[in-house]
Order: sequence, then structure tokens, then C-alpha cells
Amino acid sequence: MGGSKIEGGTSSSSAAPVINRRDPYEVLNVSTDSSEQEIKSAYRKLALKYHPDKNVDNPEASELFKEVAYSYNILSDPEKRRQYDNAGFEAIDADGTDMEIDLSNLGTVNTMFAALFSKLGVPIKTTISTNVLEEALAGSITVKPLTLGSSISGKVDKQAAHFYDVTVTEEQAKAGIVVRVTSTAQSKFKLLYFEKDVGGGYNLALQEDSEKTGKVTSAGMYFLHFQVYRMDSSVNALEMAKDPETAFFKRLEGLQPCEVMEIRAGTHTFAVYGDNFFKTASYTIEALCAVTHESSTHKLKDVEQQILRKRNELRQFETDYRKALAQFQEVTNRYTQEKQNVDELLKQRESIQSAFTANKSVILGSKMSNGGGNNRADSSPREEDGKDKSAKKRWFNLSLKFSADKKI
Repeated sequence: MGGSKIEGGTSSSSAAPVINRRDPYEVLNVSTDSSEQEIKSAYRKLALKYHPDKNVDNPEASELFKEVAYSYNILSDPEKRRQYDNAGFEAIDADGTDMEIDLSNLGTVNTMFAALFSKLGVPIKTTISTNVLEEALAGSITVKPLTLGSSISGKVDKQAAHFYDVTVTEEQAKAGIVVRVTSTAQSKFKLLYFEKDVGGGYNLALQEDSEKTGKVTSAGMYFLHFQVYRMDSSVNALEMAKDPETAFFKRLEGLQPCEVMEIRAGTHTFAVYGDNFFKTASYTIEALCAVTHESSTHKLKDVEQQILRKRNELRQFETDYRKALAQFQEVTNRYTQEKQNVDELLKQRESIQSAFTANKSVILGSKMSNGGGNNRADSSPREEDGKDKSAKKRWFNLSLKFSADKKI
């Protein structure tokens, strides 16, 4: 089927870790070898006991509720539980957790902030109102029939739910059942599945959050007798938002296996929960028997298997890509450094060449002319100096005599 398991007062939620965190097993009062069902039951009781809606005047209960929710978030997830068992909270902190909030308990200002962050793409999971869950548990809900092969459209208030009963025959159950909800208004909603309680009420068992697919939002539960997967867009969402490359490589990591693959004959209760921050959610719910969609059933199974194979390929490719990218960055850095080195060497060469200036050449030429240019470079400087002085003297005397004769 397509839906994530949820228990008790809220869905599997995570709260910000407290400074002095207790062992999750201790918080839920379960043993380290407790089964999934035992952990689920313990969480359900404690979540309802400490939920803020039931403890308005007890701020300590709110903190205990967060601790219970945080502990359940770890132990209800097989991978996080394994990480915690092996390495404690450090492994969980490194892996990261998603925040879930109960909109019915936020207040107007905080709801506006939550809506803003959601609009900006920050993943904010929401829990289901305790009032809705308690009314269902008490059996004080109105349930409408939804016939297989039909659809019903409606508008559900925020943090409220519309309930529907789907009756399935043995033959239909064997063929497989699909329940889908779509919203052309792109409303946010949750598709819920409830199990009948021994006390006559309804316990929340499965949940599927709406996802935007094209121009609509949709959610579905698929009871087709083989493993079906759901896409959880909140997985690695913050990390993906920071890095386009990570967004590509982690895109398929959100494909998570649905817990239930088949449904028995009988009457089953589903609900559409309004998950918009401020307004009602418009939706259309429909229930189908897979016998009339045999081709689509086979195609769904085939394409999801292809996606799983592609996810494994991308994991290996990411390793190769990161390695090649690191090498590319290394050679790029070397290229930049080598370019600088070449530029510097050429600059030094030019500087040295510029030392051979035109002025130095004239001086050198003058000296060569005074030397006669006929292999007299070995003449002593004293002799040359004497001749120069004698020449200057004779020229000086001639000038004086010329001036005297003319008597100018």
C-alpha cells in the first residue's frame, strides 16, 4: 500500500533534541529488543498523555511530549534505530532529523512563520490535530460511504477531516485496491487510513502526505499485493536545497517502502485531513479496484523497480563523480598555480630585458667612439685623458687667439 504508519496522538514526529537527552528506550519505557508494535503502543499512550492540547496549564508536559516524540522518531525508524543502537545520539545528529509541528497548537503568528518557511521550500511536516484523533477514537465521527469505482469531491477545513467507508469484497481484495486523493487547487492534505478499535472507535494506522505532482497535489494508498513505494520529499530536503548536485543525487532517496501491501475484504475507513495553513483544502477522493487497471498495475511495479535500480546506480555514480570532481578541482587549482608561475617567470624575464635600456646603449656607444674603434681599447686611461685635455687646451687657445686678432 502507499502510506506511512502513524500512531496515537500524532504522526511519527521529531522535536528538537533537548540538551540532556535520555535514552529513547527509557523515555518510552520499552526494552531494547521491543517489537515495532510494542514501541508503537508505548508512544501512543505517552503522546496522548502529554499532548499540549490536554495539558494547557502544564508547560512540563509540553517538554515531555517533545521528548516522547523525539524518542519515537528514532525508534520507529529502523535505520535511525540501528544508528542509535550502534553509535548513540551522535549518529542521529549527523544524519539529521525533520521537524514536525501541530498546526492546531501553533497560534496565528507561528502559523504564519510556518507557512512562510513552507512556501520558501523548507520542509515542515505537520501532525494531525489531537481533536480529530480523539473524536475518531471515541467513534464520534460522521462517515460517508465511498463506492469502489466512484469519486467524491469536497472541501475540508484546516485541521479537520472528512471520513469515508470503502467496502471491499473478497474478489476485489484479491485483485487489489487503490485509494487516491487529488487537488487541482494544489491544496495540502493528508490521506489517512483508520483501523477499527475494539472499543468501537477508530485508530489511525496509516498516513500519506500530499505531494505536488505537475499541476495538482495528490496522495495515494496502493494495496496491490506487491511492494509499492511512496516518495517522501522531506528526505534530505535541507541538504538538497543548499546544493544542486546533492539535489540530483539524493532525489530518489525519498522513495520509501509502504508498510502495507494488501487489504482484506470488509469495510475500511479512510479520511482526508485538511493540512493547509490558513484555508480549506479542496479535494477529490476516489476508490478503485485494480482489476480494471491491470495494465497500470504492471507498469507501476515495473517503473518502481527501474527507479530502485537507478537509485543504486546513482549512489555508485555519486561516489565516482565526487572523486572525479575532487581530481578536477585539484588539477584546476594546479592549472591556476602553474599559470601564475608562468606569468611571473615571463614578467621577470621582461624586467631583466628592460634593464638593457636605450640610455645605457648611447653611453656605451660614446665610449666606443672616443676609443677610436681601432683596437685601442687596451690604451691606458691616463694616455687618453691626457690627449683629451691637450685637445681641449689647443681648442681653447685657438679661440683666444682668433678673438685677439680680430679685436672685436
